[in-house]
This record gives sequence, C-alpha cells and structure tokens, in this order.
Amino acid sequence: MTTTMITCPSCGNEFEPTNVIREQIQAELRVQMKEWQLRKDEEYKQKESSLQQQLHVKEQEANKRMAEERKKLQAELEQSIKKSVSADYENQLKLLQQSAADNEERLKEARHKEFEFIQKEQQLKRKEEELELSMQRKIIEERERLSIEIRKIEDQKKEQLENDYKLKLAEKEKQLEDQKKLAEEMKRKAEQGSMQLQGEVQELLLENILHATFPHDKIVPVGKGVRGADCIQTVCNPFGNECGKIIYESKRTTNFSAEWIDKLKADMRSQGADIAVIVTQTLPKDMERFGEKDGVYICTFTEVRSLVTVLRTSILKIFTLTKNQENKGDKMHMLYDYLTGNEFNEQWKAIREGFMQMKISIQRERDAMEKLWKTREKQLEKVLLSAAHIRGSVEGIAGSDAVNLNLLEDDRYNLLD
Repeated sequence: MTTTMITCPSCGNEFEPTNVIREQIQAELRVQMKEWQLRKDEEYKQKESSLQQQLHVKEQEANKRMAEERKKLQAELEQSIKKSVSADYENQLKLLQQSAADNEERLKEARHKEFEFIQKEQQLKRKEEELELSMQRKIIEERERLSIEIRKIEDQKKEQLENDYKLKLAEKEKQLEDQKKLAEEMKRKAEQGSMQLQGEVQELLLENILHATFPHDKIVPVGKGVRGADCIQTVCNPFGNECGKIIYESKRTTNFSAEWIDKLKADMRSQGADIAVIVTQTLPKDMERFGEKDGVYICTFTEVRSLVTVLRTSILKIFTLTKNQENKGDKMHMLYDYLTGNEFNEQWKAIREGFMQMKISIQRERDAMEKLWKTREKQLEKVLLSAAHIRGSVEGIAGSDAVNLNLLEDDRYNLLD
C-alpha cells in the first residue's frame, strides 16, 4: 500500500500523515470551515442588505418612472381612447347600419324562406290530403271490390243453396209423389181388390143410385158372364107406362178406350135402348167434363145423377109428345126437335152452370191452398236466406267448422221430411 506524503507549506518538510495529525488537520479544517462559513454568511448578509437597499432604491425609482409612465400612458390612452371611441362609434354606427341592412336582408331572406316553407308545407299538406283522398278512394274501391266479390260469393253460395234446396225439394217431391202413387195404388188395391171386384162394386153402386133416384123405373142388371152392358134402365112415367130405355156401361180404369163406345152402341142396338151412357173414372183426353161422343153420353160417377135426370126427362117428354102427336111425324124427328129445342138447351145450360159452379169452387179452393203453399214457401225461402247470411258471417269470423248452422243437413230442422 502506498503512503501519501504531506509537504508542510511553511518549512517544506514532508511527513507521513498519521491519525493524530489527520484529526488535528480535520479539526483545524472544521474551524477554518466554520470561520469561512461565518465570513461567507456575514458577507452574504451584507451583500443581501446592500442589494435590498439597492433594490429598494431601484424599486422607488422604478415606481416613480412607472407612475410617470402610467400618467403618460394614461394620457396617451385617454387620447387614443377618445380617438378610438369616436372611430369606434363611427365604425359601430357603420357596423350597425351594415348589420341593420344585413338583418333586413336576412329578414327578407328569412321571410322568403318562411314563405317558401309555408308554401312547401301547404304543398305537403295538399299532397298529404290528395294522398289521403287517394288512399280513401282506393280503400273505398277495394271495399266495393271486396263487397262485390263477397256478394258474388254469397250469390254463388245462395244459388248453390237454392239449387241444393231445389234438388232436395225435387227429390222430396219425387219421393212424396212416389209415396203418394204407391199409397194410392195400395189404397186402390186395398179398397177395390181385383179389377173384377172394382167393376162389380161400381156397378152395384150405380144400380143403387138409379134405384134411389128413380124409384118408378125398372133397373135391370145384366148377369155376370152375359155379353152386354152392365145394367138397363127402363124409364116409366107415373102411370107405369114404359117410355124408353137407357143402357149403362160402368168403367173404373185409369185409361179410357175408344172401343167401349162401339161396344156399347152395339149393345144399345141389340137391347133396343134409346140412349147409351158410359160411367167412367177417366174421361177421354179431348173431354174435360161430361158430354156426348159418337152418339154415346160419357160422364164421371159424380155426374151420372145429373146427366141421367136430364136424359130421363127428355125420354119422358118425347114419349108424351109421341103419344099426343102420334100422327105428326116420325119419333126420331120429334126427338131430334126436342134435343135441339130451347127447353133441352136451357136444362142442359142449368146442368152446365151447376157443374161450372162446382168446378170454380174446387178451383178456388185449390188456388187458395196453392197461394197458402206459395206464401209458406216464400217464408221458408226468407228463413233459409237469413240463415245463409248468418252462416256466412259466422263462418267468416269463426271458420266453417266452428258452428254448424246448416238447416237442411240437421234432421231435427229438416222441414222437408
């Protein structure tokens, strides 16, 4: 280790430093440092005091200069303010005028823009009104179109319902007609039995009517199996004189045959009868009521009493005329005169009037019943139409399977059964 040598500044001797010397030196250095520090502090305080004084002086001087400068600046400032205020006033006046002009221009522009805005707003309102009107028109047109389509659909449904109703009604009428025919056929079979029994019953009834109506006449039935008419009426006057004969043929069938006329005319000639009468259930197609056809009188069972009364009266009068005027001509000529005379014509008219009154009464009753049926049918159609409207409304709201409102498919309300 190298030892540092210390040279004494006074004598120039060099010596090796030891701890004692080091401590002494350090103590001396400390003392010197304190002294130097004190000196430095004193010098610093002196310099600081001197500087403070100088600063105070300079500050006073600066304050004076600043006050002078302030006064000068204030004067200059006041002068400049006065100039600037006048200039500013003129500038502000110009600015105000310019601003007023600008404001006026802006106001005009604002008013113009406001006017344009109002115009555009009015145009928009008009367009909105036109658009709303157009929408309303379209809605009305669409509603009318939908109502027309709905009406068409309802008309189609109504027509379908009417067709179904007509078909069902026709089916029911056909069934009723068939049942009626079947019932009539069964009734006819039950009441009449066989065709032979039917004829016999009508023959007996005809004979009973003739016996009851004309008790002085002779009613002779033709025996079963004997060729000829069913019965022969010998007309007698109150004195018991035979005045003439009327031959009868009774028919109770659904069709009229022209062969009956020829057969009865042959029977009339063979039996020596004066008049031939066919009492039939069905008249010929060209006859609506009783009358004469090919020399034979034809009538229904209900007309036989009236017709025979007239014919019998004619035979009696012809017989009386014949007896009273035997020498005045041929009997047939007299009969022809009587039958073409006014008396026979008037009696025949009386019979026809009675018959027409009966027919008119029956026709009136039929018309009244048909009117009643038509009224009920219209009422039924109204009910069905109202039910169809209700059903369409309910199906449009709740669906077709929600509620069953069909009157014709439900057996409890089927009016046609």
